Amino acid sequence: MTDDVAAARAAAEEKSVFSHAPVDPDATAAYGDHPDQVIDFYAPRTQGGPGGPAPVVAVLHGGAWRAPYDRRHVSPFAGFLARRGFAVANVEYRRGDDDASLAGRWPDTFDDVAAALDALPALVGELLPQADPRRTVLTGHSAGGHLALWGAARHVLPAGSPWRGGGSAILRGVVALAPIADFAIADKLDVCGGAVRQLMGGDEHFAERQPHTDPALLLPTGIATTLVQGRADREVPQIVAESYADAAAKAGEMVGVTLLEDVGHFALIDPTADACAVVAEEIAQLAW
Repeated sequence: MTDDVAAARAAAEEKSVFSHAPVDPDATAAYGDHPDQVIDFYAPRTQGGPGGPAPVVAVLHGGAWRAPYDRRHVSPFAGFLARRGFAVANVEYRRGDDDASLAGRWPDTFDDVAAALDALPALVGELLPQADPRRTVLTGHSAGGHLALWGAARHVLPAGSPWRGGGSAILRGVVALAPIADFAIADKLDVCGGAVRQLMGGDEHFAERQPHTDPALLLPTGIATTLVQGRADREVPQIVAESYADAAAKAGEMVGVTLLEDVGHFALIDPTADACAVVAEEIAQLAW
């Protein structure tokens, strides 16, 4: 495939995923005082799986941790999962500041994800009585895939980390979609225009902060983990996911990697794409 054809396909995927109107949640709850410290909740629209209370899927959106990309662009994906019988929690978190080119806020982005995941079981119990928070699957796309892997690994963070906690008590697994899963490789490839180093607060902080934030260094987790990756992804190439899986194997943990032919970066969260149905099946395998 020529570069022109690949670029055109990638552009078509991106246009499609951002063409969908946002899907309004059934409820929204705050987990902090900042306007971005909120979670949108979607009740399951159908009975999925073998019956009983619905599993919870916590969604962490992508967008290179940059301010212009908020949870609204992934709300059609959240609605899609709700129609598949899942209870869905679409998590917002603080991203880059008003400068749209900056990725993340240190330490606010990590503070928020940790706080949201800690608050999630009680909020689910209050707002989604038909759901079982003890059967929660974390999923996230791109930068959100990184945050999902990181959130599931908080129990193996270095001693003294302010985010250490969590664990596998309520997590049935993680399904990370085209995740920025290995900071060393992503940084080398300049994924998302240097977003990894920006998230770390710049070059001077990268080395000291990486052990607290890089999923490839937080292994093994003991939590079932699957990565879903398009082979044609030009934003976060498949080598990033493969490098994480290799690191997991070296740590004695098997991580599933589902590679999709002729799929780029955005189809994974596009309800009209076949790849999105594959994602839902991967989540279902861990949830029920």
